[in-house]
Amino acid sequence: MSASKPFKVLLLFIMLILVADVSAQKSKVALEKEKKVNLKKILEAEKILSETAQERKASLGQLRAINRQIQVRASLIKSITAELGLINGEISDLSIVVNALQNDLVNLKKEYALMIYGAYKANRGFNKLTFLFSSQTFNQLFLRLKYLEQYSNARQTQVEQIEKVAEMLGQQKVDLELKMIEQNNLLTSKVKENKNLLALKSKQSEVVTQLSNREKELKRELNKRKDAVFKLDRLIADLVKKEIEKTSKGKSTDKITLTVETAKLSSSFEGNKNKLPWPVKSGFISGRFGKHPHPVLKNIQVENQGINIQTKKNEAVQSIFDGMVATVAFVPGMNSVVIVQHGDYYTLYARLKSVDVKKGQLLKANEKVGEVYTDKDGVSELQFQVWKNNVKLNPERWIFNK
Repeated sequence: MSASKPFKVLLLFIMLILVADVSAQKSKVALEKEKKVNLKKILEAEKILSETAQERKASLGQLRAINRQIQVRASLIKSITAELGLINGEISDLSIVVNALQNDLVNLKKEYALMIYGAYKANRGFNKLTFLFSSQTFNQLFLRLKYLEQYSNARQTQVEQIEKVAEMLGQQKVDLELKMIEQNNLLTSKVKENKNLLALKSKQSEVVTQLSNREKELKRELNKRKDAVFKLDRLIADLVKKEIEKTSKGKSTDKITLTVETAKLSSSFEGNKNKLPWPVKSGFISGRFGKHPHPVLKNIQVENQGINIQTKKNEAVQSIFDGMVATVAFVPGMNSVVIVQHGDYYTLYARLKSVDVKKGQLLKANEKVGEVYTDKDGVSELQFQVWKNNVKLNPERWIFNK
């Protein structure tokens, strides 16, 4: 006798649950990876924040580090919530399986009890040999033998099914218990991260209030920055203009005329768009490309010609691609500046405290050009720009997404 119909249905249901569980496990692996990345970013931001917090006075750098922490912790909470959703779904599925197995086990035991009771009643005063040899034909004897064999097999099958269901039930209960422990750990983690997030938001509000009380000072700093940006713009614009004049050989053009070698370098640089390394190994984008509202001053826009990357003290700054050092300069408000040429592309590294290269030097990707400068507020921030000829480009579209 084959497995009972309810048992077959249950096995099919469990198989479907297992297929869904494999899919959920893949999603969980992705979420776990995302969680690890966020935790790494949090540690990085905490290190940067601790350096800015050493100075008693609140600063924009400190505010940006806090904002980064809030952003990453919110992302971490989102990952934990999504993982909790998957775990809750798995617990629900396992609960259904456990209940179904328990019901099936009860039914199988009832069926087996009825079978044993039926056999007992039938066997009273019943002799198997008499039953067999009282057959009137050989064919009837064969059929009676077959019946006894099937009946014996049915009882054995029922016992095996009971044992199998009991084993499956035990395993599913263990799995359910483990999932519930995992669920509890995630809930604890979520509560902890929510507390951290609330503390950060409170700190953010405190820093914003302190900075708002220094409006005049912030406006003076903003004007100094605009002046420094203007000088930096002029530096690279003049550099590109001279290169165009040098390579054009008297022709009217607004683009650098490339040789076979520089065209190859330029094409290779362009081919690595979105894949180029960061100019510093640690840090986060603290100022994005283009125009944005000032983080504290109301109704004031700040324009960024590149991106700012807030990083750790004494962090090494590296060339993001092969190229030649086009110039090394000092710009007030931007400190030391290195510009590297990659065909008709340029990368600019400003706010350096020290420079390890000289004009005309050939560089390889990831070769050190200097170290980042740390200001009086304890903020270590690199200004990084990408140009093609005399056109400013968004650096975020060139470096890989971290």
